[in-house]
Amino acid sequence: MERSYTDDDLVREALAAGPVDQPDADAVPFAETMGEPPLLPDWYMPAPGGPRHFTGWRRTVVVLVILTFLLITAAGLCNTYGDLSLG
Repeated sequence: MERSYTDDDLVREALAAGPVDQPDADAVPFAETMGEPPLLPDWYMPAPGGPRHFTGWRRTVVVLVILTFLLITAAGLCNTYGDLSLG
């Protein structure tokens, strides 16, 4: 038989568990102590460098791709999965 706990039961058990040890204020992460690399390398998730502005032929390509999808949608066609279809 499954026992259901009330809020009072949970509070009583939490208070009986005692205080949780807090790290010292000057504690240093283990990875820094051991000299390990960060969790994600910079090439995987670099720091943001601001908006990227396309110029020249790249801007033309980006604008044409966006306009193509807008025209397909305006014509009532669906190109969600790469297959051009109605609806």
